[in-house]
Amino acid sequence: MKKLPVLYNRKEECCGCTACYAICPKEAISMVEDKERFEYPLVDGAKCIRCYMCLKVCPIKTVNGT
Repeated sequence: MKKLPVLYNRKEECCGCTACYAICPKEAISMVEDKERFEYPLVDGAKCIRCYMCLKVCPIKTVNGT
């Protein structure tokens, strides 16, 4: 089985745009608020089908080429 998509390793690698959340065909991504009240995506491994659409739509990953 493919690995779960890693949307970010550090918060600086996520702009909180919700593109990954919006594109997920299985609603496997939820936006979770941190203590500063910024929202970051969280992938539910039980729902995720590993299509990686979330990685393809990410503006930061697209810019960085990762």
